[in-house]
Amino acid sequence: MGVEHKKAAEILKWFEDLSKVPRSSKNEAKIRGWLEDWAKKNNFQSKTDKAGNLVIKVPATNGYEKATGVVLQGHLDMVCEKTPDSKHDFSKDPIKFVYEGEWLRADKTTLGADNGIAIAMAMVVPTDKDIVHPPLELLFTVDEETGLTGANALEPGFINGKVLLNLDSEDEGVFTVGCAGGLNTVSTFPLEFESFPSGYKCAKINASGMKGGHSGVDIHRWRANAINVLGRALAHIQTGTDVRIADITGGSAHNAIPRDATAVIAVKDLDKATKLLSEFEKTAKREFKNTDPEIALTIKTESGTPQKVMNAASTTKTVNVTLAMPHGVAAMSTDIEKLVETSNNFANIKIENGKLKILTSQRSSLPSRLGWITDKIGAFVKVSGGESVNEGGYPPWPVNMDSPLLAKCVNLYEKKYGKKPVVEAIHAGLECGIIGDKYEGMDMISFGPTMKNVHSPDEKLHVPSIEKVWDFTVELLRSFK
Repeated sequence: MGVEHKKAAEILKWFEDLSKVPRSSKNEAKIRGWLEDWAKKNNFQSKTDKAGNLVIKVPATNGYEKATGVVLQGHLDMVCEKTPDSKHDFSKDPIKFVYEGEWLRADKTTLGADNGIAIAMAMVVPTDKDIVHPPLELLFTVDEETGLTGANALEPGFINGKVLLNLDSEDEGVFTVGCAGGLNTVSTFPLEFESFPSGYKCAKINASGMKGGHSGVDIHRWRANAINVLGRALAHIQTGTDVRIADITGGSAHNAIPRDATAVIAVKDLDKATKLLSEFEKTAKREFKNTDPEIALTIKTESGTPQKVMNAASTTKTVNVTLAMPHGVAAMSTDIEKLVETSNNFANIKIENGKLKILTSQRSSLPSRLGWITDKIGAFVKVSGGESVNEGGYPPWPVNMDSPLLAKCVNLYEKKYGKKPVVEAIHAGLECGIIGDKYEGMDMISFGPTMKNVHSPDEKLHVPSIEKVWDFTVELLRSFK
């Protein structure tokens, strides 16, 4: 694809180059080293903290030496999701770019524009000799996608700027000035196993074809959760024949709505189970025809048989947990119209060390409501005979409509584009809440080019929006003199 805007083309070239470097969450060493080499080649100082966060310091251009320091911030890691038929290996394979009209996507994987495009934009700013800017710090954090742990580990003095431009938003023309806080819960349930029952057949049930998406940005869209769908399918089969679960898996990252889930079962009457599953598939297709039109439920026999399966009681418990575990919007904001206030994502299920293990991810813009939804999940787990542990919490970013930075951004945008930008808070978690909590007096805003369906293989980036975000950023940096 030819990109007419010169800087957009340059940004995309850097984005493609960095997309050849592995950068899954908790495995950012290679991309960090790649950026450190880039900084050295350009005579920029860089340093890394104990957590692996990286800051690159860029001197001010002439006349801006005494201006307020600005932090350009993004995260190094990406969510690594792929379609079931993809053979992509995120530990070594480059992301393959596919241009479709004005959009850029990847070949059967997440694109990683969240947040690789921020890295690429930040790299182009200090190497463009025509841009004027104050002292810059390019802050790239680690492990944002699995709990914002890099931001949580930032220490005093690692950055010095008083203005932070977070380049991790996903709609051009929208300024984000607040976000939800979050907390993850890991729940475990004891299981009892027995020998594979005589006369039963082994089969695998797949629930697939669901759109998934970001558990904050897309939770209000009421897309199907593959684990819930699988649980409902198993419950429906149980109405006609006996089933024993040998294995169950579903979901991936805490912040991705599950798209696929699988159960290996021992089933007494395979023909009956097949018929019942077909019935439920029709029901699911009717329910989710607008949100997940490609939803599919399949069953096929397995050549081998597992030695052990759950007994009847543990099978029933597992099915009931997949049915009853909260998922989706729990409360809407009464302060900001159409803003999801509180939610839970039933993110992952698997059997580990003989126990059923479940990961949920709660979000809320109100700390008290975050506590409520987390306590609700804990109470459900307890009465179901399980145990839960909370981990990975991060604070909300409170909205400040009196922010001088916000006023500057709104005025500049309206002057440049002849219309007012949208100012909003989001239900997703952003590192601004943590950074603002750690560095007193930091004025912050979040913006970025338009992306769709992040955290899924349907992720795509709107190429023309890169141009607008770039031009706005250049004018914004010029204004800090």
